[in-house]
Amino acid sequence: MKLVIITAIKEFENDIKLQLKEADVKTFSFRDVTGYRDSTEDAVESNWFSSEMNQTESILFYAFVKKENVDMLFELIDNFNQQQESLSQIHVAVINIEKSN
Repeated sequence: MKLVIITAIKEFENDIKLQLKEADVKTFSFRDVTGYRDSTEDAVESNWFSSEMNQTESILFYAFVKKENVDMLFELIDNFNQQQESLSQIHVAVINIEKSN
């Protein structure tokens, strides 16, 4: 069993749900979160709004996933990210679970 954590902008919520379903992840939890990005080191011309901290409506998913389904989920998310024209992507991480009840 692995713990999978997924973060993305709120607009990707339904896409993530579809990817979880396609990877045979039947149970998961999610919640709305506020994402922050420190843009103080960006070049002035790429930081149009001159704000140092940018907030984004984001979403956080977490699920206990069978080991055999993790690679498929990563592949689905990787394919999705490659097709995006925007700078935003879905971020995913996996954590080994040594013991659980």
